[in-house]
Amino acid sequence: MPKTPLRTGIDAIATFRLRRHHLLDERPADVVTICRDMCGVQAQIMSAAYLQLWTRNHAIARAEIENALWKTRTLVKTSLMRQTLHLIPTDEFPLYIAALRPSRFAQAMRVMDRCGITRDESEALIPLIMETLSAGPLSRPAIAAAIRPKASKRVRFWMENSWSLVRLPVAEGMVCYGRGEGNAIVFIRTDHWLPKLKLERMAATEAQCALLRKYLRAYGPATLTDFSHWAGLPMQEVRPLRALLEAELVEIPGDKKSCLLLREDVPVLNSRSAKERCVRLLPHFDSYLLAHREKDHLLSAKHYKRVYRNQGWISPVVLIDGAIAGVWSYKLQGKRLLAEIEPFDKLSKAERAGIEREAERLARFFECDLGIRFV
Repeated sequence: MPKTPLRTGIDAIATFRLRRHHLLDERPADVVTICRDMCGVQAQIMSAAYLQLWTRNHAIARAEIENALWKTRTLVKTSLMRQTLHLIPTDEFPLYIAALRPSRFAQAMRVMDRCGITRDESEALIPLIMETLSAGPLSRPAIAAAIRPKASKRVRFWMENSWSLVRLPVAEGMVCYGRGEGNAIVFIRTDHWLPKLKLERMAATEAQCALLRKYLRAYGPATLTDFSHWAGLPMQEVRPLRALLEAELVEIPGDKKSCLLLREDVPVLNSRSAKERCVRLLPHFDSYLLAHREKDHLLSAKHYKRVYRNQGWISPVVLIDGAIAGVWSYKLQGKRLLAEIEPFDKLSKAERAGIEREAERLARFFECDLGIRFV
């Protein structure tokens, strides 16, 4: 595979990723398009998922996101990459399930095997869960209560010591997340929730090739290790994909390592950088921050722990031209939004003004007045 020289270096890479993430949009995209092009919006915290979409299109209202999730159902919420919750376009649901199913199923089986549960016992749980959900959506405790009398002693022990009761049918794409009341989490059969969706079984390798293409469009240039880290796929499943996509890929040389990019994206990468500065307030767990194994393109090592915190928490960040310039937080007090900005280094007047504009837009999203403080 020949190496392809870059004309504009690291700034071009940042601009490429910002554009693909709709962070430089001159023509704002709708919520489904944004989720499609980002390869999913991380939704461990739903309020953060709403803000990920807002920061990519300030005209998006919460009602528009909820309509796509719960009414038109053009978005679906389920556990995908790295066993974390994501919002993805419903029409891409079969692709994600097929690509991730083998490794996620194997992970669940390993956990159950450590509890002495046989494969037959594990697989027998799936029809039990599907039968339990036949009358409608239920919470995890309600599913467990219905299954417990029918389960073996070993399975009951595992159920009492594991949160992953529904992991197998979720990995199979047979169950996804439905709309609960308030903050309640409920599971629902996908054939009930998405009755028009045909969950045709794609070959895993075909789906993984498609997912790698999507990933490189959003996060390239990147390595196979980056893709493995992002997707939660083991390297033994990822390594063969390079040869299968050989004709579609180019190798981009870097200071530490070479990275991969889709050949069709080289002209885009080598196009002019953005004329205007890009200042964005990214929320907790923003997908832009999670795609690469190493983070030195985003921030220096001395600030790493302020963003990538213990127990997998990712701080909200101030993003300037594709790099992390600080962290931020907000509180809602009645009809007032209080934003606190903690820059890592001294900000220019233009950067400070850009942050203030973003905070004003955030206050409008919450239909609040703004109070802002730089620490």
